[in-house]
Order: sequence, then structure tokens, then C-alpha cells
Amino acid sequence: MRRRQSLFIAIILCALAAGPARPQASATAPFFTAAGVVQAATETGGTLAPNAIATIYGTNLSWTTHIVNVADLNDGTLPTSVDGVSVYVQGILSSLLYVSPGQINFIIPYELTLPTVTVVVARQGLAGPFAANGTPAVQIHLATTAPGFFEWNGNFAIAEHADGSLITADSPAQPNEVIVLYAAGLGRTSPDLSSGAIPSTALTILYASQMQILLNTVPCPQTNIYYAGVAPGFAGLYQINVRLPDVLPPNPQIQVAIGAQMSPQGVLLYAN
Repeated sequence: MRRRQSLFIAIILCALAAGPARPQASATAPFFTAAGVVQAATETGGTLAPNAIATIYGTNLSWTTHIVNVADLNDGTLPTSVDGVSVYVQGILSSLLYVSPGQINFIIPYELTLPTVTVVVARQGLAGPFAANGTPAVQIHLATTAPGFFEWNGNFAIAEHADGSLITADSPAQPNEVIVLYAAGLGRTSPDLSSGAIPSTALTILYASQMQILLNTVPCPQTNIYYAGVAPGFAGLYQINVRLPDVLPPNPQIQVAIGAQMSPQGVLLYAN
């Protein structure tokens, strides 16, 4: 299992990028809606998963823009407060990757198992959004997994050849080649991770036996999936090492399915 820390993977994570305070009547309180909470890989809402990289789009989320870097880490764990900004999911402090006035990238706490959870942003003593009765106004749905591929150049999956080079239109994947795909939302691992910890070793996802990689809706053989787990060195990021079939259609649609959960349609893989 490869541990290469590619520059473009760092770009993915940076640029996607006590309880909460009681609500106060202020036009400058953080504001967003449930539709503004999406998975960072797919930019789609609906259902997220524990340990998924998520994005909040809203207003007044932060007064500064800050990409989390090595200096922000605490013993190999992502910070839960950046420039006075925190995200609470079901009252649990979430790990942060990026904060700005209109966007926050964070990680859904690993330990959550509830089907529906609340999300609140706290910023320098103000928190929101809240309903009129003082309860958190935004709820999102969680499942054990909510898989999705990171994309670039429109709707192509970010993937690498075995030598670590990027799969592109000029350097497409080939039949029978082993490639590495990068994903989010693949859920818990075995053994468990600590929430917000940056993994230093390979950890397989808990539901690996249920995973399928589909090309134009046709599943690859299960034995072709060599690894599905965390990408060492990157919190919330997963990689899938898979051998492509002997017969490979050009630029096929690629999806990952885990049980009933499937990544969105329309994502393609550069391939001959």
C-alpha cells in the first residue's frame, strides 16, 4: 500500500479547504442551511458519513481565511478551533481543515452513529444558526458510508498510476493496470481511528467486503480490489487500489458502491 503524499492530494484537502454559545440577536452570527452542508468530494448534500470530509457554505462563518497546516496540529491531530471558529456536530467539536467567511471544510466526527445530527458554527462568542426556540436549525443525515470520488478537470475522478503519476487525458489508465482512486465517505475503519487524527499507517475500511467498483455500471471482480482504506498522512481521505479489467472501455463512468450506498453517477475515469 503506497504512502506517497502527492501535491495534488494536499491541494484537495486544502482548497475544497463546553457546548456551542447560546444564540444572540445579531446579523453577524454564522448562517447556513442544510442544503449548504455537502460532501467535499462530490459537492452533493443529502447523506454524509462518519469521518467524511464535509463543507459548509454560508455567511459570516469566519472573519479570516485559514488553511490548516502542520503548525496547527496537536500531536498529529487536526485542530477543533481555528481563528476563533469551531464546528459542532451533535454537540461534538469537529476537526477543521479550512475556514473562511463563506466556507468551512471539516470532518464529520468519527464516533457518530446517529441517523440525524445537528450542525452549528461558533465564531467569537456567536453561534448559529438556531431556530426561534433556541434549538439548532440545521440537521443533516448520516449513514455508515456515503462514498464519493474526488474529481478534477470537470467530472473526472482523481486517480494515479502505480508510479504515483496522475491519470490524465495524455496519460490514461490502461487495461489490467493497478490504479489508485481517491475518495471520501467510506466510513469507519478496522481498527478504529481517533476522531481528527492523521493516520500514519494503512487502515482498511470496516465495510470492505461490501465494496464494489463499477465501470459503466459493471462491477469489477471483488478480488481486483487490493486495498480500500485511509490514505496515510491525510485525515478524512481514503484510497482504493484496484486492478482494472482486461477489457476497458474508453473513459468509462466509474462508481464505488458499499452496500446500498453508491457514489454519484457521471464521474468518469481517463482510460484507453
